[in-house]
Amino acid sequence: MSTELQQKLDYVKPCRESRLMVAQEVLENPSLFSELISICFSSAYKDNHKACWILEFVSYEELSWLQPHLDFFCSNLKVLKNESAIRPIAKVVQLLVKSHYKKEETGILLSEENIQHCIETSFDWLINDVKVAPKAYSIRTLYLLGNYYDWIHPELAIILNKDYANHSAAYKAVAKEVLKKIEKF
Repeated sequence: MSTELQQKLDYVKPCRESRLMVAQEVLENPSLFSELISICFSSAYKDNHKACWILEFVSYEELSWLQPHLDFFCSNLKVLKNESAIRPIAKVVQLLVKSHYKKEETGILLSEENIQHCIETSFDWLINDVKVAPKAYSIRTLYLLGNYYDWIHPELAIILNKDYANHSAAYKAVAKEVLKKIEKF
């Protein structure tokens, strides 16, 4: 039996307008947020990637809603296999890490275990065969984390230098930008 949210997700199309419409519905009904998070990582729901699209849009507006769900969210990052799910979740990970290190009262508070999940999954997405967008988000996320974990920048630089020639122009642009920052760091 499908829930009302699942029925709405069934009709979501990849176009921005369609995704925004359902995201707006969740923003207007915060009680749907827990279910949305659950659907994102549910292998039982064949279109869980659509929930990930919506989560990304909701996170731009209400990232703090993730705070009570961070243990579940971070510990389940590795279960995502669908490219269409990985891209928006990689962006959400980047948003979470940025918010955590802003050191503002309104920022997200990631536990050490949450951070380790983000590091491990970001490296996995970077070195495995996924499209360029999640790799770009992962590179930027790992660069930021490397400002606080001294082992990350050297590892990231090795991977970026090794893989540089084998990737697209978009990957090369992000890699070049981050390698320059690492050299200055």
